[in-house]
Amino acid sequence: MAGGGAAAAAALAFRAARALALRSGPRSASTAAPEPEPAPEPPAASPSLAASEAEPPLRSRPSSLPPPPAVDFEDTREAFRSKSSGELARGFLVLGLCSIGPLVDHADKLMHLSQKLLSRGLFEKLMKLTFYGQFVAGEDQEAIKPLIQHNRAHGVGSILDYSVEEDLTTEEAEKKELDSCTSAFEKETGKQREKRYSVHRKFGDRRDGVISARTYFYADEAKCDRHMDTFLKCIEASGGSSEDGFSAIKLTALGRPQFLLQFSEVLVKWRRFFHQLAAEQGKVGLAALETKLEVEMLQEALAKLGIATRAESQHWFTGEKLGGSGTVDLLDWNSLIDARTEISKLLLIPNMKTGQLEPLLSRFTEEEEMQMKRMLQRMDVLAKKAVETGVRLMVDAEQSYFQPAISRLALEMQRKFNQEKPSVFNTYQCYLKDAYDNVTVDVELSRREGWHFGAKLVRGAYMEQERSRAAEVGYPDPINATYEQTSEMYHRCLDYILEEIRHNRKANVMVASHNKDTVKFTLRRMADLGIHPSENKIYFGQLLGMCDQITFPLGQAGFPVYKYVPYGPVQEVLPYLSRRAQENRGFMARAQEEQGLLWIELKRRLLAGSLLSAPSPP
Repeated sequence: MAGGGAAAAAALAFRAARALALRSGPRSASTAAPEPEPAPEPPAASPSLAASEAEPPLRSRPSSLPPPPAVDFEDTREAFRSKSSGELARGFLVLGLCSIGPLVDHADKLMHLSQKLLSRGLFEKLMKLTFYGQFVAGEDQEAIKPLIQHNRAHGVGSILDYSVEEDLTTEEAEKKELDSCTSAFEKETGKQREKRYSVHRKFGDRRDGVISARTYFYADEAKCDRHMDTFLKCIEASGGSSEDGFSAIKLTALGRPQFLLQFSEVLVKWRRFFHQLAAEQGKVGLAALETKLEVEMLQEALAKLGIATRAESQHWFTGEKLGGSGTVDLLDWNSLIDARTEISKLLLIPNMKTGQLEPLLSRFTEEEEMQMKRMLQRMDVLAKKAVETGVRLMVDAEQSYFQPAISRLALEMQRKFNQEKPSVFNTYQCYLKDAYDNVTVDVELSRREGWHFGAKLVRGAYMEQERSRAAEVGYPDPINATYEQTSEMYHRCLDYILEEIRHNRKANVMVASHNKDTVKFTLRRMADLGIHPSENKIYFGQLLGMCDQITFPLGQAGFPVYKYVPYGPVQEVLPYLSRRAQENRGFMARAQEEQGLLWIELKRRLLAGSLLSAPSPP
């Protein structure tokens, strides 16, 4: 077994994460789609200010700015003024087809059958007249330029998404996942990580039950380099198409997922240890930022557990950052792990069931260490390119067993690249029970360290899969019990960030949602808090071909709003098209409402004699 022990492995992980692999490294875009779950009119969210030792002064918008115009999502003439009647008819037809259950259930088979029965040219022409034309902008970056320019003229920006997907069988996907999520140490010793952070064959195909997000499977380092090159092209194209573009990346595309599993387990164990120590001090049931450990009691507990004597731990809690108030909160605790990773003894935490001290991280081979470094280097290359081109980089969320590591790495990118402006955005999945704690802790860290906080809020793309895996493998379900609870969580997280924007203009948020109630809630709270759309602190995002009646009224009223713009050859985006059909069928109420509005506008044009007229100019 090559490589160091647990200390060296963890030291590498955290030091590399902090530095984000500053050495130059090797030189594919995907987005987690905005979530369109239907939700009832949300309850009024209670405003909550970001916790801090000292609140910054309130910064209201300049009085010279006029109030933003009202947005009417029911005015079909304004909503669809940028669309030709042919485009409206196509949307009406496609949404109708998406409501036919058997057609959607067998979409993949029907598309492959159509390819056999029709010539390639005829099949592609049929797709461009229907599903491809509705949901995909074109085959390459040159072909999509007219649509990007057209949308920009109507106030709508673009987030480019190269939507080509690998067509793997379930067996192939399972094999790739098992191989890439199991370390050499596990293979040699037979030891496994905690059940939640171990790979399971039944859930090896991470595409299962997922309709609104792309899935990447690790093959080798060369393939990760190709993914990075694709992401780079999307970043460059986004920079060339507008001055305020976004681009999105997925970390499972950039490296071996084994590291995300291991790193996630480390972070969760470390946080769990904090809460176990807090419980011993009688501090249970408090919000994440309200839980604070008394330093004296903490040192005594660490000595009793055999982790460190009082003398050894004394220097951890001295200085300006830690223990100044005689207490240690979760952010202080998280910062300790970086300093402690160079001493092997301090990498041990107690297993509360067995009473034994266990290492935080198992050993890496030299090859695994190099693979992890290259993953971090690829992230660094992408972030630097985004900064150079003036594009904001969104790190997409993924499954909950990967997400602690993804969020931590995104946070380290923000610490490095968000000093002057918000260049990197992390994604928060509001169907997770701990979403609010995650948002509040990260906002507070940004305030303490003075960098720009950037967030994309989604409801979440993996609910069915997450629930099934938790029940089958045997760990607590991480997902909120109902859609209503998820919507309440979304608005609670959003309101917290909006309050932070009101008090400290260094926060920014992308409201990635097709939910009209969520968009209305955001507009209402912006007005209440005096946040003007021209400040470019709050953005909205929807998928191309969906919810134009939300996107274009926002853009035409001056609100920063973006379409996720997929592109790629017809034959290679068929899996993406199949997912869009399933998504629209899955949220029938929203699709039927949109179809109804399209029909109203078509009838209005017919009666007005303008059915064949060109789209209205901006």
